[in-house]
Amino acid sequence: MSALLEVQGVQAGYGTLPVLFGIDLSIQPGEAVALLGRNGMGKTTTVRCIVGLLKTSAGSILFEGRRIDGWTADRIGRAGIALVPEGRRIFPNLTVRENLVAFAADRGGAASPWTLERIYALFPRLAERAGNMGMQLSGGEQQMLAIGRALMTNPRLLILDEATEGLAPLLREEIWRVLGELSRGGLAILAIDKYVDRLVSLCRRHTILERGHVAWAGGSAELAADRGPWERYLGV
Repeated sequence: MSALLEVQGVQAGYGTLPVLFGIDLSIQPGEAVALLGRNGMGKTTTVRCIVGLLKTSAGSILFEGRRIDGWTADRIGRAGIALVPEGRRIFPNLTVRENLVAFAADRGGAASPWTLERIYALFPRLAERAGNMGMQLSGGEQQMLAIGRALMTNPRLLILDEATEGLAPLLREEIWRVLGELSRGGLAILAIDKYVDRLVSLCRRHTILERGHVAWAGGSAELAADRGPWERYLGV
């Protein structure tokens, strides 16, 4: 099976500061993959390269067999990659419904496209607060909205950067429940999160970054069985 996303030897940085040094990463259709590492190791920079927010200096990024490094962020979004960014970044002066409808699109002709009704069924709290402004939502509700907004684009790959950061335990569990449901439904996921135990349960494969290099890559069974990479690279 051809990879849905293939990152090959990617290098990138900010100005004269190099950050990534030959990153390799692949995701199969319908597969959930985790990108792990301590803060500042290059995880978000890798995501920024994938979604077109940062230009690569070497290597290539392919999505559905097409090379997308060099594409604009909006073109990559239209191609079927959706990002739930760190910090949520919803529109505070739009209602929940308006935030969702503003991003609605089904360019790929999905068999069961995401609609408002499906998002509300996935996140009942959003249905209850459909008329509330984004600024009136709790942090957990804003995160639900950010995920719902990304799903309304009907992506083939959903990327989540610290989706559970700063959330109360019950809301954090709600997000993990939803991600599990999405993965079982066949949506490809690339997740960054500090809760490694949950990622081991959610994801099939994992890539650990250390100072902009791939320090370890393997399956969930390997990572669960060997605490060495956790202690060396994750500080847990």
